[in-house]
Amino acid sequence: MKLASTKNSFISYLTLFSSAGTLVCCALPALLVSLGLGAVLAGLATKVPGLIWISENKTQVFIFAAIMLTVNGLWMWFNRNAPCPIEPELRDACIRGRKFSARVYALSVTIFLIGVFFAFVAPKIL
Repeated sequence: MKLASTKNSFISYLTLFSSAGTLVCCALPALLVSLGLGAVLAGLATKVPGLIWISENKTQVFIFAAIMLTVNGLWMWFNRNAPCPIEPELRDACIRGRKFSARVYALSVTIFLIGVFFAFVAPKIL
């Protein structure tokens, strides 16, 4: 039971990390420029060279994030009715872990959708 919980947490955090990468690649630069903070963005790009790589390869970043979201969503769906331990403390921890994973997943999907908007939809509108 411990191994499955650890694996699920790892996948949840990897999903959150990959969807946050989409936010950094597209939403953060758009926000800074729209607020008139282009110089801050230029300074950030010189201090964090990985930001440029993420922006140049945004399609691959979004594909990876979508794959991770799909894998995590399927993992949670298939394990939604998995039994929790009978002991009250372990059962409560199991239930809290499932709720926490669902919140992390919802946050990841939200971040991903914000990133999709700023990367692919907003440039076509504006």
